[in-house]
Amino acid sequence: MSPVSQRSSFLADAAVSGAVAALTTTAAITLLGHQRDGSAWAPLNAVSHILWGDEAATHTEKSLTYTGSGAALNTGAMLSWGAVYAAFLALMPRRTPTAAVGVAVATTALAYVTDYHVVPRRLTPGFEKRLSGGEMAVIYGALAIGLAAGWGLLRRQSAT
Repeated sequence: MSPVSQRSSFLADAAVSGAVAALTTTAAITLLGHQRDGSAWAPLNAVSHILWGDEAATHTEKSLTYTGSGAALNTGAMLSWGAVYAAFLALMPRRTPTAAVGVAVATTALAYVTDYHVVPRRLTPGFEKRLSGGEMAVIYGALAIGLAAGWGLLRRQSAT
């Protein structure tokens, strides 16, 4: 593969996997919030604590300030993890579906460790302020699924 097509493959893997991960994690966050206390927006609003402080986690209604910035921050984070995922994939000698899922799980584990053991508290995802540990595991599972599904979507498109 030429350097240009390698770069193009990396960018596509990063963008599509990150975008799909943004969709799957946002869906999980809002569904879990609705199920937990009737507010789909509360845990997504809590993500915006990065900008607005802990007060963001107390807001349960949809708003441009809290929900919009929470969604934007989550999307940015997922695109970043999509780039990490694509970088790990690029190191794989064979990019099989099994390898793609394994790399997605490894990237998700790295995301969790980074989110809760590396970055300052102010930079944690924030949904932990509204959701339980088990519910957070579902969100991280949605991240792994989104990363691998994005890779699969690209491969499926290139096969047609």
